[in-house]
Amino acid sequence: MIISLDKNTLERLTKTELEIIHFINGHEEELPELSIVDIAFETYSSPSTVSRAIRKCGLNGFSELRYRSGYKAKSEEIQSMNELFNKTLIEAQAVHERISLTDILAVIKSLNEAGEISVFARGLTKYVGQEFSLKLQLLNYHVFFTDDPNIMQIKAKKLKKEDILFILSLNGETPELVSAAATANQRGNCVISCCCNDNSKLITYSEHSLIGFKHSHQAIKEFEVSSRIPLYMICRIIIDYISFYS
Repeated sequence: MIISLDKNTLERLTKTELEIIHFINGHEEELPELSIVDIAFETYSSPSTVSRAIRKCGLNGFSELRYRSGYKAKSEEIQSMNELFNKTLIEAQAVHERISLTDILAVIKSLNEAGEISVFARGLTKYVGQEFSLKLQLLNYHVFFTDDPNIMQIKAKKLKKEDILFILSLNGETPELVSAAATANQRGNCVISCCCNDNSKLITYSEHSLIGFKHSHQAIKEFEVSSRIPLYMICRIIIDYISFYS
């Protein structure tokens, strides 16, 4: 039985929720291969009802249930896949825990007061920067984006007093980005850095820093192609907040 039911838990569950828990406990071996939608379909309920039933039983949600069932699975392939699901979950939860709401609001305030927002990013992070810049433009912000190291150095020297430099970097150690941040900082411009390294050199030159979480596991060890999910998440939070309150 993957979910234990005591008297207090039984009293909290509705008839439908109890049927869902019985289904889960009765299909423990197949559980690693099922999605929350599959369970909802089999129990004539909805994904939200399944999620609510699981949480009433003391679990953090379907992700924890899947992790528990995958850990017990006999199939090595299912166990491995479960670990990969859990990696993404850990990364997302860690970002949520590490990002200060006060810092997010301070960053948004600076963006709202900026003349022009220059967004710099290199490598694979440029795709995060491009999407972030486009969405800011759609929200009527004056945005300049580049991933060109030479243009970065020139642009950093020509920022106007009210302009902001927003830098996205996974490790926060890319020389061109650090150099541009130092230049903008020395000129008195507001520098905002978004990275996944508490000891990043970028932080030294930043008025505001949003620090995400980088999982230690790398799928392709020969190259720096680590997940940019934390950076995407931080940018999404900023955009969603601006969209909601604009």
